[in-house]
Amino acid sequence: MSGSHRAASHRRSASAPAPRSDAEQTQGRAAGRRRRKPKARRTRKLTVGTATLLALAAGWFTVGPGRTFQGETASAAPDREPDVTPMKAAEAHTEAPAADRSSRDRITAIPGLGASWTAKIPAETRQVLVASGKDKNSSDNTVTLWTRGDDGSWQAGQSWPAHNAYKGWTTDHRSGDLRSPIGLFSLTDAGGRKADPGSKLPYDENAKFVMGGRGFNNEPLAGSFDYVVAINYNRVVGSSPLDGRFPEGAAKGGGIWLHLDHGGPTHGCISLTEDHMVELIKTLDPAMHPMIAMGDAQSLAA
Repeated sequence: MSGSHRAASHRRSASAPAPRSDAEQTQGRAAGRRRRKPKARRTRKLTVGTATLLALAAGWFTVGPGRTFQGETASAAPDREPDVTPMKAAEAHTEAPAADRSSRDRITAIPGLGASWTAKIPAETRQVLVASGKDKNSSDNTVTLWTRGDDGSWQAGQSWPAHNAYKGWTTDHRSGDLRSPIGLFSLTDAGGRKADPGSKLPYDENAKFVMGGRGFNNEPLAGSFDYVVAINYNRVVGSSPLDGRFPEGAAKGGGIWLHLDHGGPTHGCISLTEDHMVELIKTLDPAMHPMIAMGDAQSLAA
């Protein structure tokens, strides 16, 4: 849900949702096989089975207390969006299992990311969140956090169901187009209406993280911004997610966040359930220079 951030909530009716801006219009404008013991046979020779040790890919880890922002935060004037006819409820998501990999095999490239994407990941980046969309025009995606080890190999955490923009994805995001921007973006700043859950990223606890009204499926939007992580698309890095400055101009949209899922498509953001958002915020580590690669699966594989 991209765009700027007003404190005032805008109401939507079930039959004709009110227009919203980017960022859901912030303020109205996210072990293996057992080792088989040698089994004696009745013949003179003994056959010893080879033991293969399987290691589960590393999952999430908990980090310590977060830091707070210094200085003031700013809010932006909302970008207006056209009225949108509500869509049918999104298909039910299913929880994907954690990825497994053999200890003999090093995953040197993140599955689903093409060579051009892999080449863009900075050497110092050791956390990459991949939001892989179902298709170019779908609002459903799956989010997985990959962590790079000292040996250069990648390990996957759990995969979580998520939503993106109502109309899907675009390589040329514009304010109000109801599509999420495709790209590789850094993740440096977090915040929310609720208290810091234990973030290592700078965290802005602020009552201005308010959302009201109803979404595309007539679902209530209240609480969507209780926890957010700013995606560094057209924003000032190092500022609160509420900062409404747009370095590339307001027409390019802004306020693209990871935030709480409300049960339907967004205006440009990526949304996760609250438990997953809290786990993500506690896991992202600025020392690992986290980034997000987001887009439909076909685009990410290119």
